Amino acid sequence: MSNLRNRVLLIGNLGQDPEIKNLENGKKVVHFTIATNDSFKSSDGQKVEETTWHNIVAWNGLAETAAKYLKKGKEVAIDGRLVYRSYEDKKGVTKNITEIVMNEMLLLRSSQKNGEAKEE
Repeated sequence: MSNLRNRVLLIGNLGQDPEIKNLENGKKVVHFTIATNDSFKSSDGQKVEETTWHNIVAWNGLAETAAKYLKKGKEVAIDGRLVYRSYEDKKGVTKNITEIVMNEMLLLRSSQKNGEAKEE
């Protein structure tokens, strides 16, 4: 049961291409966002569609893989953990961020073209 603590599973579409950075300490980090969609009926019976954006972070080998294979618009399944952090911007204002640190990913949706599997 301990593996279920602070676990996030999401399926969504990338909002932008991942941005990989090489840090001074030799580590690599990638940042990107994914959008998840949900729908429900409002109190007056109308269907309401809601999009939520999630900040995703991956490190080292997983960062390289994400940068190589993930592109804006692709559908992906993410397994990770929720992290809250804060920092001071250039004006000295404290900013709070919620991110999902990715442990695993799975590319979804491929199409068939001329009998070969092809990513969309």
